[in-house]
Amino acid sequence: QEYLDFRKERSGMLLSRRNQLLLEFSFWNEPQPRQGPNIYELRTYKLKPGTMIEWGNNWARAIKYRQENQEAVGGFFSQIGELYVVHHLWAYRDLQSREETRNAAWRKRGWDENVYYTVPLIRTMESRIMIPLKISPLQ
Repeated sequence: QEYLDFRKERSGMLLSRRNQLLLEFSFWNEPQPRQGPNIYELRTYKLKPGTMIEWGNNWARAIKYRQENQEAVGGFFSQIGELYVVHHLWAYRDLQSREETRNAAWRKRGWDENVYYTVPLIRTMESRIMIPLKISPLQ
């Protein structure tokens, strides 16, 4: 009953809702439980239609530049819902380590080339910082 009451209350607060069915990129590791504390960054890219294969091919090479600190959690693309949407999930100890890790990628030979080839494929991008709930296996 408590859950039903919550759903009724929640429905009065919702203005809209979207769903997506996602698949993971084959070159990205499957998300694994992590010790914390961590923060997570969810980066969402909306691509130009017809560019998903090119995006995937570039990121299959680029992901090696972002594995050093094991920050790469998961990479997914939409199958149902809004299409040509990619989500990358990254783990960091805090915002400072996020900045340091991202800056370190730019110092690696080849990272800039991968960025150069993927940026023209993007229509919009968004970054969200998330803090896991205590029940989450991703701490």
